[in-house]
This record gives sequence, structure tokens and C-alpha cells, in this order.
Amino acid sequence: MVIIGITGTLGAGKGTIVDYLKEERGFLHFSARQFIIEEIEKRKLNIDRDSMTKVANDLRANNSPSYIIDELYKRSETSGKNCVIESIRTIGEIQSLRKRNNFYLFAVDADAKLRFQRIKIRKSSTDNVDFETFISNEQREMESDDPNKQNLLKCIIMADFLFKNNKTKAELNNEIEFVLKKLKI
Repeated sequence: MVIIGITGTLGAGKGTIVDYLKEERGFLHFSARQFIIEEIEKRKLNIDRDSMTKVANDLRANNSPSYIIDELYKRSETSGKNCVIESIRTIGEIQSLRKRNNFYLFAVDADAKLRFQRIKIRKSSTDNVDFETFISNEQREMESDDPNKQNLLKCIIMADFLFKNNKTKAELNNEIEFVLKKLKI
């Protein structure tokens, strides 16, 4: 069983990598975003980026810095299949997953204006923002000394493989396949 974690900037293509792994390679998908949304719904909060950040930080602070990803790992482990865990955002999550066998971290990034165009197209409930808010939201998640809070910059630095997704989907898919072959997956 191989676990691939996905981290990266907002709108960079995390979901595109997940789709490739699911559709072309048969990976099971576990989403930190969906896990957090389920908790937001239990708490009867609005589903927006502010609630997602608040609830995720709260879950980590009240449990452990890796709580969300540990819960998703438990779900993936019972499958016995190759899995992808999407939206890794803290150092603690990566440190926890690094203790497991056969874990690789993929990071994805792209030009900010291109990423903003992508989020406008996908029209997620958390993406209905202007460019300034988009950048502000991302900056809030880029760095933190608190292990319970998002630190995308450090997560990207800790990645085993970084995909610069300023190209076409086909080119990104080719890069993913190249890495998978290199890893013999």
C-alpha cells in the first residue's frame, strides 16, 4: 500500500493530481477538506474558508497537530489499497505521515493569477472571493510558528516532489506519471 499526500497553494491543481491518481491509477481518495466540511456542518457553521480554517485549527489544537490527517490515514489503512490524502497543510501532519511506510508527499504550485482563474471556474463554496481576498486567505495559511496552524510554505518545502502547474492538464499528467514510474508505483 502506498500513501501519497497532496499539499500546495490554493487553486494550484491538488484536485487535478487527485483525479489523475484516482482515474488512471485506481487510488482511493481521502480529503481533509471534506473531513473539515463534515465537522463544519456538525457545528452548523457557514461553509467558507474562514470556517474551514477555524474548525481545522480547533480540531488540531484540541487533539494534535496531525489529527485530521491521522483520522484520514486510519480510513485509508483499512482499505489496503493505494491511497491519496488531499490537502495536507501542517508540518505536524507531514511528520506523522513520515512515520508510516510507503508515504510520499507531492506539492503543487502555480502562478497566482492562473490559480485565481482556476478557482473562479471551479466555483467551490469557499472560492467566491475577489483576487485580494484570495491572496489574503493564502497568506494567512502560508506560514505559522504554531504547529496546529497551516504552514503551506514549509509543507511545500518538505515535499518529495514539486509540480509547477503553469501548463496544460496533459503536461501535468505526464509529470505525475513520470514520478510514479520513478517510484515504481
